[in-house]
Amino acid sequence: MTVDHDRLFKELLTTYFEEFMLLFFPEVYEEIDFSELNFLSEELYTDVTAGEKYRVDLLAETKLKGEDSLIIIHLEPQSYAQDSFNERMFLYFSRLYEKYRRKIVPIAIFSYDTIRNEPNIFEISFPFLKTLHYQFLKVELKKHNWRDFVRKENPVAAALLAKMGYNDSERIEVKKEFLRMIVRMNIDMARQTLLTGFFETYLKLSSEEENQLIEEVKQMDKKEGEKVMEVMVSYERRGMEKGIEKGVNQVASEMLKKGLDLQLITEVTGLKEEEVLGLKNDK
Repeated sequence: MTVDHDRLFKELLTTYFEEFMLLFFPEVYEEIDFSELNFLSEELYTDVTAGEKYRVDLLAETKLKGEDSLIIIHLEPQSYAQDSFNERMFLYFSRLYEKYRRKIVPIAIFSYDTIRNEPNIFEISFPFLKTLHYQFLKVELKKHNWRDFVRKENPVAAALLAKMGYNDSERIEVKKEFLRMIVRMNIDMARQTLLTGFFETYLKLSSEEENQLIEEVKQMDKKEGEKVMEVMVSYERRGMEKGIEKGVNQVASEMLKKGLDLQLITEVTGLKEEEVLGLKNDK
């Protein structure tokens, strides 16, 4: 199944925008007035030369502390290597500036699994004149060692452990520390689901690894171990419940296609009439 990287990162960053900025760009964080934060709608651009369409992933409108004018922070997660990415960031910048006429802080988040040096500057110059120098902030996740983040009380750090630098022998330990971070931060159930779902998408243990993790959790301090196990079990249970719900809806949809009586469908699936009719309207 294809992973929708853009959606996953957008959910994480809109929920924890302030925490992301604090984690990776504390100097920028100190200047932002987060009480004025507002997320703008997506922007779709066509690259006529390349014949491709691009979508700007995340735009946050806010203010700097002590200033009245609005600024825009552009976050662009990049899940694959692209040689001309620095040029694409400049094209985004120029088109966003053309539309909004505001100061823009551009940030790229490189999340692919290879390690390479990503240029964050795009220049146009001549021997006699430099006509353009564009630069954006960047986060190259795979270059960050996951161990440097496990003591940070930051939910973004916890989720992004799965995309940081670790080797195969550390996979179980990475997940164990992720769970410990979730427990220490006392994160509510809804946000637990968001963070755990993100983490599991990028670091999914095998059954054998999960069994080894359970054994290691049992060796932890009793109180902490019980809380970690509770997070593990509750996530698995919600996954099962989601799967069951999806299956029931699929059965109801098939019965609708066959033109079966509404009352019969509700009796067989346990769904309410409005839920069944909602499935019909979704088509």
